Amino acid sequence: MLKFFTLSLLFASAVFFNVNAQSVIKGRVSDALNNEPLSFASVKLQGTELGAYTDSAGFYIISNLKPGAYNVECSTLGYITKVEFEVEVRTSAPKQVDFQLEKAKKALGEVRVTAADKFKTMEESPLSVRSIGVNEIQRNPGSNRDISKVLQNLPGVASTVSYRNDLLVRGGGPSENRFYLDGIEIPNINHFATQGSTGGPVGLLNVDFIREADFYTGAFPANRGNSMSSVLDLKNKDGRTDRWGGTLTSGYTASGLSLEGPLGKHTNILFSARQSYLQVLFRQIGLPFLPTFNDYEIKVSIKPNKSNDITFLGLCAIDKFAYNLDAVTFAREKGDSNGVAYAQYILGNLPKNEQNNATVGVNWKHFRKNGYSTVVVSRNALNNTISKYFNNDETVADNLIYNYKSYEAETKLRAENNGMWNGFKFNYGAGVEHAYYTNNTFNRFTTPFGIDTVNFDSKLQFLKYSLFTQWSKSYANDKLKVSFGVRTDFNNYASSMANPLEQLSPRVSASYLIAKDAHINFNTGIYYQLPSYTILGYRNTEGDLVNKLNKVKYIQCKQVVLGADWFSAINSKVSLEGFFKLYDRYPFSDNFQVSLANLGGDFGVLGNESVKSTNKGRAYGAELSYQQKLFKGMYGIFTYTFVRSSFQNAKGEYVAASWDYRNIINATIGKKFKNNWEVGTKIRYQGGQPYTPFDSVSSLLRANWDITGQGIFDFTRLNTMRTQDLFNIDLRVDKKFNFKKWSMVFYVDVQNILGTKTRQQAFLSVKRDAAGNPLVDKNNPLYYQGSYIQNSNGVRTPNIGLIVEF
Repeated sequence: MLKFFTLSLLFASAVFFNVNAQSVIKGRVSDALNNEPLSFASVKLQGTELGAYTDSAGFYIISNLKPGAYNVECSTLGYITKVEFEVEVRTSAPKQVDFQLEKAKKALGEVRVTAADKFKTMEESPLSVRSIGVNEIQRNPGSNRDISKVLQNLPGVASTVSYRNDLLVRGGGPSENRFYLDGIEIPNINHFATQGSTGGPVGLLNVDFIREADFYTGAFPANRGNSMSSVLDLKNKDGRTDRWGGTLTSGYTASGLSLEGPLGKHTNILFSARQSYLQVLFRQIGLPFLPTFNDYEIKVSIKPNKSNDITFLGLCAIDKFAYNLDAVTFAREKGDSNGVAYAQYILGNLPKNEQNNATVGVNWKHFRKNGYSTVVVSRNALNNTISKYFNNDETVADNLIYNYKSYEAETKLRAENNGMWNGFKFNYGAGVEHAYYTNNTFNRFTTPFGIDTVNFDSKLQFLKYSLFTQWSKSYANDKLKVSFGVRTDFNNYASSMANPLEQLSPRVSASYLIAKDAHINFNTGIYYQLPSYTILGYRNTEGDLVNKLNKVKYIQCKQVVLGADWFSAINSKVSLEGFFKLYDRYPFSDNFQVSLANLGGDFGVLGNESVKSTNKGRAYGAELSYQQKLFKGMYGIFTYTFVRSSFQNAKGEYVAASWDYRNIINATIGKKFKNNWEVGTKIRYQGGQPYTPFDSVSSLLRANWDITGQGIFDFTRLNTMRTQDLFNIDLRVDKKFNFKKWSMVFYVDVQNILGTKTRQQAFLSVKRDAAGNPLVDKNNPLYYQGSYIQNSNGVRTPNIGLIVEF
């Protein structure tokens, strides 16, 4: 209530003191290949008479602008026109918009501006890639300024219904994604990451820093490896160069402070810190777990001259987890008997988890006459501790069920060379990584074969190598564009992964102009991904690296994508794509007789067990999308995805994978009104998720239940059931205020405004007496009495937030 009163007071004050201030857009226009300035380039604001030309150093400035959103278009003779959509201009700071233009392949007199030119296109990836602007991320309804939730609106992307950010792309699992920020690989972009996978409940990146995001769901460029489903390539903006400024943010889940400014003539810095109070939200809605997180981000940009660009990046996340022991009382006071049982079940089974992870890196880009080179050095580390005691009683040592302490770190070096030769655009390079992993595990668990205990210490070090190249060229007067790439990854962990020819990864893309602003596009490739360190570092009680003895291999995925797109003069794009993915060598669990392709969408650890690289899978489907960039105040995107995904069971039969959602529909639409009001809404439908029912007989056996405290899955009926379909509507309203030297955004963002609940798999539990003790089955004393707890997700969550820029 105090927060609501404070925000309301600030909102009222802003309405009263709002002034008609003005601002500017400025920047630099250069050649994308060699960073040489482009003089006399035209920079104009679409739909207005406003614009400017660049000077001899490539700089421009457009002054006396009213605050608001503009599409900024840049063009010059001999280069492809480029548009930066929805550039938000405020009075708090000049808006920096730099353009790096690519040379047109045609002669000067033949160059014409097409609707397709205004959208970002790539010769090496002519399809299965989406570029997202910062405004699309910040104002997306229901996403709470979280990049992962924004990506879940794109074609081909599904998500788990629970409070998580898992990206499930084209029937693949959450472990099949890779992330890059300013060319530096980030292993995971979420807090409370699932080790061995890539998901988590909330994002850790500061979206105020993001300048643009390219999201690949296929047709991966050769310099981005170790992925089978998606690659997210993010670029941060540079810090201010005129003076120091910053941003204060306050939402329903966290508050943060960002600072930016010059450190010298050629150096600027961005820094942010964020403190969560997600635990307050979870306590208010009665959830039995209370996560707390902090994150920090820093970027230093050094540009000593036009030939060199150096970026230093740092990310850090600190995550802690506590139980909400009042959740049972909360449900009991509401008269919710199922809620009481649900809270007792979660408190009895959810482990405690603490994580610290960090990434630091340097990216040096050196420009020359006909190209540029990049050298990237980085290190990332994750410290993960998970523990679980029977009935959460840590006073008795024998109550320990699960204890996991792990540390993994990677030190990476990657060098690339980019340029033009004889009409070809080329990229080639190499990489080397040092991997270090430790694991201390104690685990008592049940399998289809009985009760088992694992207790081991593991330490692992090895080197990974990569080689890659990509060549692209246009033919037939620029109507046909063809790109060919090849990559290989190998390491010295085991002989089964040491031969570079075994992981040879070719890829071919082509795009043909079939009509004005309409193309038909194609890509095929073979992609490889290294199994997680949790798999590679697993040992038995004798100390053997079990999966090294099992000759584990890189996972393979063959892909084919065919599509068509059409661009219009009103800043819109229509696309249709079909895809087919064929998996091989997927790790298959020896203990549970299930493919790891079906796992990873939950908290904890994925892959800390004995596996064999024997499983096969397949996924196929089609995607239809319509994207409307800002035009006359309107914007939006509509996507429909049909997807089928299946993997082999223990008998070698193909059954539905856990990510076989079949039908996914997303629609986001927004409108900018006068006086800086903006309203947006998002509608999402997703088919039910397959799940595996419990084996009630094995689960309720007292010897098993006293160890696990939860149901044992019946993997002989793998994914034979489905949850209820998901349907959600989110709504967001923004009001922007501009003052002489600062600005403010007040927003209301309501997730699941209809309060729709989605029925999930019910939990198998035991009946309990008034004291909470399990009731023994009178007819068979070896068993407990069983019961099912209904499990539904879906809470109406209003979020009132404030953003102050100064």
